[in-house]
Amino acid sequence: MSADTNLDIAALDKAHALHPWTHFESFSRDGALVIERGDGCSLWDSDGREYLDAVGGLWCTNIGLGRREMADAIAAQAEKLAFCNTFVDMTNGPAALLSAKLAELAPGDLNHVHFTTGGSTAIDSAYRMVAYYQSCAGRTDKTHVIARNSSYHGSTFATISIGKRAGDKMPEFDYKTDGIHHISAPDCYRAISDRSEAEFCDDLVAEFEAKIEEVGPDKVGGFFAEPIQASGGVVVPPEGYLKRMAEVCRKHDILFIADEVVTGFGRLGHWFASWDEFGVQPDIICCAKGLSSGYQPIGATIFSDQIWDAMQGDRWYASGFTYAGHPVACAAALKNIEIIERENLLHHAAQVGRYFEERLSVLEALPLAGDVRGRKLMMCVESVADKVTKALLPDHLDVGKRISDAAEARGLMVRPMGHLNVMSPPLVITQSQVDFVAETLEHAIVEVTDQLVKDGQKVG
Repeated sequence: MSADTNLDIAALDKAHALHPWTHFESFSRDGALVIERGDGCSLWDSDGREYLDAVGGLWCTNIGLGRREMADAIAAQAEKLAFCNTFVDMTNGPAALLSAKLAELAPGDLNHVHFTTGGSTAIDSAYRMVAYYQSCAGRTDKTHVIARNSSYHGSTFATISIGKRAGDKMPEFDYKTDGIHHISAPDCYRAISDRSEAEFCDDLVAEFEAKIEEVGPDKVGGFFAEPIQASGGVVVPPEGYLKRMAEVCRKHDILFIADEVVTGFGRLGHWFASWDEFGVQPDIICCAKGLSSGYQPIGATIFSDQIWDAMQGDRWYASGFTYAGHPVACAAALKNIEIIERENLLHHAAQVGRYFEERLSVLEALPLAGDVRGRKLMMCVESVADKVTKALLPDHLDVGKRISDAAEARGLMVRPMGHLNVMSPPLVITQSQVDFVAETLEHAIVEVTDQLVKDGQKVG
């Protein structure tokens, strides 16, 4: 249904659709922007306006939109075998081939794959696998898990409880608290003041060890960590932090679960960031998003030989999803990986990603920009009222949304999250497109700053 069908898509959506993370008051007033088509890094709305999508869909359109060979692969598989369940003892070609390919790409002995429907269900499955594995290993009390503040791990009941990002825990919902614990985020910008990065890292590791001792080493079964905390503000950890946290996990028989739903499949120039970017060998990697570049919904929980071996025997693994190992989704993921390999997109992402860091760093000179951070094609600008104290602007000013609106009016999409503006463009972005992002975002920030000052808000 396109704009020329005489159907008012925006009105139908407004009347009937409940969007993820809906803010009812503003949605009732403004409705949704209707996107009609996409190609590469660009989107067009129903009025024909073009936008450079620096959000990358939702951290996911890695190979870019509009790929004919992806559409052909999806169509061919749908015609050949549109569905086949993978419960108990049934499989299909694309699912088997993809599981083997993921085992090849994953680091170390992560040779086993449990397919899911997306990132949330991959993390949810890992959460269940922690208790299952520990029980199989004879450690039946090790059901508790530890995660970090400012983390986002999904939106199922379990995963939204494991995450702890400001704005996710609404009073109208209930959350699981028993058996889920949190420690500080490795946020160098907010936490380092009179101590060095190394001292901050020492404190974070000590806090982790203290939390394990508080809960009980015989009770903690897993630690969940995004290599770079994505929706929590693109938080890059201090040097050596993840390796040291993994060492603590090994000492206490705690599984290290790397949430690579965002960082996997090229965002940092690697198939997976845990080992190649941070030198950490996880016990479990959870992935989705870039696994199919958003062309089909699919996720995967990739786990070690050690976990697989412990689970063997006369027992059932009673967990899974109707659409796990979906042949069409797996065919899309295989074609997506083939394109990334053939076009050397990991190298391109690393190269253009470094340029992206360089171009955005100049924004730190702006009075409103407190911090420009991230790595390669995963970046964020944090707006502040005072660059010295790092004090935030009042929430009601909604500075991130103001900046994204100003950018959108100039043909650029960046993602607003409170006082943050986040970017995760497709891996195929070019240097000239990076220039457009940096220049347009600068104009948007300047425009919003000028308006805030005119309205009497002190900025600087």
